[in-house]
Amino acid sequence: MPEEKHITSIGGQAVIEGVMMRGPFKTAVAVRKPDGAIECKIDENGTKKHNWFLKLPIIRGCVSFIESLIIGMKALMFSAEFVDLEGEEETQSKFDKWLEDKLGDKIKDIVIYVAVFISVIFSVGLFILLPTAITQGVQFVFGKAGMEKVSQTGTFVSLCEGIIKMAIFLTYMYLISKMNDIKRVFEYHGAEHKSIACFEAGEELTCENVKKFSRFHPRCGTSFLLFVMIVSIILYALLPKFSGTEYSALERLFFRMGTRLLLLPVVAGISYEIIKFAGRSKNACIKWLTKPGLWLQRLTTREPDEAQIETAIASLKAVIPDVEGADKW
Repeated sequence: MPEEKHITSIGGQAVIEGVMMRGPFKTAVAVRKPDGAIECKIDENGTKKHNWFLKLPIIRGCVSFIESLIIGMKALMFSAEFVDLEGEEETQSKFDKWLEDKLGDKIKDIVIYVAVFISVIFSVGLFILLPTAITQGVQFVFGKAGMEKVSQTGTFVSLCEGIIKMAIFLTYMYLISKMNDIKRVFEYHGAEHKSIACFEAGEELTCENVKKFSRFHPRCGTSFLLFVMIVSIILYALLPKFSGTEYSALERLFFRMGTRLLLLPVVAGISYEIIKFAGRSKNACIKWLTKPGLWLQRLTTREPDEAQIETAIASLKAVIPDVEGADKW
C-alpha cells in the first residue's frame, strides 16, 4: 500500500446513505439518493475566528468537540431528508403546523441543538454516571460481605469503575454494529477512511485507487472516543475519593458524579490533544498506542462497495482546497 505523502486536516463522518467531509474552508455532505444519483450540499465554513482563549490547548479541544457535534447533526438531518419512505404518507399534526408557523426556518436549528443536547445527556448518563452508580453498588455489596476496607480503597474504586466503563462502552459498540441500518452507515464510514487515505497518499481519487487502502484510520472519531474512555479512567483515578464513615453512600455517589461532570470538558480537551499529537507523530511507540483505536474500528467500519466509495469521493473532492497544503494537519 502506498505511504501517505501528507497528513490532511480534512475529516469526515458517515451519515445516512452518505458521507460528510469537513475541510479547512468548506463542508460537504454527499448523499446517495434512492434513484441512484448523488446529491452534494456544500457550505462555506466562514471566516469566524475564535479569540485567543478558545485556541488554548485543552480549551480548543472542547470547542472542536462541540462544533463537531453540531455540524455532524446538521449533516445527519440533511441526509435523512433523502430516506426512501415509499408507502408511508407524511402527515403534519396541528402541533407541527403551530411550530412551523411560530418558528419558521428556525425550527431546524432548534431541533439540531435539542438533538445534540439529548445525545450528550445520553452519553454522559450511559458512559459516566451509570458506571459510577454501578461501582457504588459494588462497594455496597462488598461492604455487606465483610470486605468494606477493600471496597473503600482508591485502587479498588478506580479499577472497578474503569472495568465497568470499558465493558459498557465495548458492549454498546458491539450491539449497534449488529444493527442492519447501522451496518450501512459503517460501510460509508469505511469509504470515508479509505478515500482520505488515498488522498493523503497523493493518488488520484478513483474507485480503483481508493479500494487499495485500509478502512482503518488513526485520526478517526472512534479512536477519539476510546481515548476519552482511557483518559477519564486515569484522570478520575487521581481524584480524592471522598470516603469515610462520616459520609453516606448517597453523598459519596453525588460527589463522584459531580466531579466527573465538571471534569468532562477537561477529559475531552486532553483526548483531543492526544489524538492531534498522535496523528502527527511517526514515533513507533506512539503508533503502538493508537493500535487499540484501530482495532475498535473493526466494529465501526465495514468494507464499502463502489457506490459508497463514489459518494465519499464526491464529498471529499468538494472540500479539497485550491491552494496546495492549505489542508495540512
